[in-house]
Amino acid sequence: MDKTTIITKEVKDLKNPILIEGLPGIGLVGKLAAEHMIKELKAEKIAELYSPHFPHQVLMLKKGIVRMLKNKFYLWRNPDPKGSDIVILIGDVQAITSEAQFEVCGAMIEYFKNLGGNTIYTLGGYGTGKVVEKPRVFGSATHKAIIKDYEKHGVIFGEANGSIIGAAGLLLGLGKLEGMKGVCLMGETHGGYVDAKSAQSVLEALSKILGVKIDLSKLQHRAKESERFMKKMESEAKKQQSAMAGGVLPPGNDDVSYIR
Repeated sequence: MDKTTIITKEVKDLKNPILIEGLPGIGLVGKLAAEHMIKELKAEKIAELYSPHFPHQVLMLKKGIVRMLKNKFYLWRNPDPKGSDIVILIGDVQAITSEAQFEVCGAMIEYFKNLGGNTIYTLGGYGTGKVVEKPRVFGSATHKAIIKDYEKHGVIFGEANGSIIGAAGLLLGLGKLEGMKGVCLMGETHGGYVDAKSAQSVLEALSKILGVKIDLSKLQHRAKESERFMKKMESEAKKQQSAMAGGVLPPGNDDVSYIR
């Protein structure tokens, strides 16, 4: 495999599909929220994305087999005739380098465009270094004209600053170049641990925006499962880094940024 590849299942007659991205990031907020949506809505897997830009490892499963690292697309068909169908993007990891992010996110945008999609929601955490009881949800949109549509659902614009790194930002930027619109919903989070409360705040806002009810009662349990998985991923990545550096990691290289 010498380039990013998406293996697809044929899907037809989608109703104005929207894309929701929840790949690993700060506090795993987006990942938790998107995976919870998939399970509660019983969404169907429609595509898998593989890339040489993902870490060079495979996962060993309990059944005694291995699998490649990948990103996955799921589809939930909205029973409301006037509602939009929802495509949800999740995955094990993100691409490691800047150039790789552009290639992988470009392939994602092309796939979504071919499905007939025009609106993107990316989900993530907004790290503050503080623990909050009721996390707020910050937003950053592709177009000023759509901000009011989200403010009425409690999303706060103009307070978050800095950069949106990785797929959560790049999908919106590349999508905008293709004539798409969208918003990044960022749950307020400490940033140093898996934050189910922040994911819950993001999902509450998103469910209001979409007009879709999502049961949040199992979110805390799923947060613990995700935390165990990502700790294993970080451990394996550090072993690889150590091996490549002759058994010694350089100072300040304790975090695995592509997973965070």
